[in-house]
Amino acid sequence: MKRITIDPITRLEGHGKIEIFLDDAGNVANTYFQIPELRGFERFCVGRPVEEMPVLTNRICGVCPEAHHMAAAKAADAVYHVEIPRAAKKLRELLYSAFYVTDHTTHFYALGGPDFVMGPDAPVAERNILGVIHKVGLEIGGKVIECRKYGHTVVEMIGGRKVHPCTSIPGGLTKGITEEQRVEIERMGRWAIDFAQFSLKLFNDIVLGNPAYVDLILGDIYTHRTYYIGTVDENNRVNFYDGLVSVVDPEGKRIGKYAAHEYTDWIAERVEPWTYLKFPYLKKIGWKGFTDGKDSGVYMATPLSRLNAADGMATPRAQEEYERFYATLGGKPVHQRLATHWARLIELLYAAERWVELATDPEITSDDFRVIPTETPTEGVGIVEAPRGTLTHHYSTDARGIVTKVNLIVGTTNNYAPISMSIKKAAQNFIHNGSVISEGMLNRVEMAFRAYDPCFGCATHSLPGQMPLEVTIRDARGEVVDVLRHYC
Repeated sequence: MKRITIDPITRLEGHGKIEIFLDDAGNVANTYFQIPELRGFERFCVGRPVEEMPVLTNRICGVCPEAHHMAAAKAADAVYHVEIPRAAKKLRELLYSAFYVTDHTTHFYALGGPDFVMGPDAPVAERNILGVIHKVGLEIGGKVIECRKYGHTVVEMIGGRKVHPCTSIPGGLTKGITEEQRVEIERMGRWAIDFAQFSLKLFNDIVLGNPAYVDLILGDIYTHRTYYIGTVDENNRVNFYDGLVSVVDPEGKRIGKYAAHEYTDWIAERVEPWTYLKFPYLKKIGWKGFTDGKDSGVYMATPLSRLNAADGMATPRAQEEYERFYATLGGKPVHQRLATHWARLIELLYAAERWVELATDPEITSDDFRVIPTETPTEGVGIVEAPRGTLTHHYSTDARGIVTKVNLIVGTTNNYAPISMSIKKAAQNFIHNGSVISEGMLNRVEMAFRAYDPCFGCATHSLPGQMPLEVTIRDARGEVVDVLRHYC
């Protein structure tokens, strides 16, 4: 059996490789999307004070530390059974909205966008952010940089640092913002709205204006009919920071919503021997393997998933784009995974609008941004929507607030099963008996995971919390003398 290896896969955070196995006829028999790295935060957080978790777990990732910071802070609030002040909640969400604008901008222009702007078969040296800037103009490259600068500036103002924020603690925040900072945050937010609308127009002109790209999006190659989850507010509109997690089936019917502390009633995790990353699935449906449909518990948690799981967007411009999205693609739900790039830009606009809404809220400069916890700590769960999917932090502590157990279901972890399915389907469609294996063809296989914007640096865990080790000893001729294995 012939094997094709894509190692390393590119334009993602973390590490991974794709193993494609061909049968004797040269067709794809199976694929494995392997994650070779281990992040042991669930183990070494045990024994730490729970109030350290917002600054400890945000070191899981340098791309989305804000997501871990917020989920950890919400979980710590729950551990201490404390309700934070309204101003604190709004400040946290303001920071989070600015972070979302920055993160979605990064993925569209630097990670996913090159496949569409440059084309999936463009030379490798051109299929990157520099190629995108060269094609669309230096001015646009400047806008991307400025957008990221503004987002990080807001994170620093509220969170204390541009990367790895540190101000969210049990009961609220350590500080608020001044009126001068509020004015500056509002100005940057209004600029971000214009940038988001500009990005949607760019997508409309370059991607939707190209029939070949539209056919690729709407075709069956990158399509899977799964369940979808995403956090919604009291009006069932998309919300990144707070709300209930909505679950809809492949036909778009909502089968329920759950609060953070109820996540174990809905989500279970499966372990496979060939990877360190776990496979979450819907417990109420059950694990039926790597397959889609109503009988399979495989679900997706991405920007597309959040739109499918909600009834709309909570801001006016984003709602208009939401309606155009579904009108163009034939109604809800949309199952075409490449449409996630469009959904991401709609969320970018929503985040920018929400940024301005919060920056102009009269309570945002209030001094009432923390209450002191007084109850005995026990157990708590915090959920936010990371850009890559629903992020769950679950902590148990002793009576002193020392962490005794940690479970994390990271945004990308939710999507490991559908990513694996998408890679296999793409490989089976592009690689056939007698076909010449080109770099462009393999890039189209990689496009299957880029739609999910995976971040494996923070998604990978091992059930026993131990890192398997394999050492191969070879002689001077390169022949294997012995293989030593530990925890395999």
